[in-house]
Amino acid sequence: MTNLTQLANIAEILGVMIVIGGLYFAVLQMRQIRRQRRELAAIELFRSFGSPQFSEAFRAVLSLPEGLTMAEIKERYPNHEDAAMLISTTMENIGVMTFQRIIPFLVVSNLVGASTIVLWRKLARWAEDFRDELEEPNLFEWFQWLAEKLDDCQTCGQTPAYEAFRAWKPRSMTNKV
Repeated sequence: MTNLTQLANIAEILGVMIVIGGLYFAVLQMRQIRRQRRELAAIELFRSFGSPQFSEAFRAVLSLPEGLTMAEIKERYPNHEDAAMLISTTMENIGVMTFQRIIPFLVVSNLVGASTIVLWRKLARWAEDFRDELEEPNLFEWFQWLAEKLDDCQTCGQTPAYEAFRAWKPRSMTNKV
């Protein structure tokens, strides 16, 4: 009877250890999935900036003077309205994904930080007029939020990558990790 009790105790201990091991493995898997999701989101972000439509829209918006109203853009740059919309909706999506921590802020900052700030400066007045016209104060709210957060970050003394990482060297091909 004692041997049977000891075997039952050992089985119970093993069962608890298996459950704990399973929970640990599940937590590791969840972290891995979260990391992969972020990496995929960053890749998709990069792809969206490589499209010909986005590049064309980017150039068009950069060519605009800052502070133009919606009416001024319609009148003086009628072909730029679609570009403004594409830039704004793309940045809106990036802002939401950044806020939800789907894409890490540092990745967004490194990929589109200064560009987002400049694009918002070009389109801020246009977006405000659009909000007023549609009576929708939340229109492009995440684009504005992202630009303001990135601007705050840059004004905290962030050194441009070409200066900050001047001494960076790639890993040699023989030291793969």
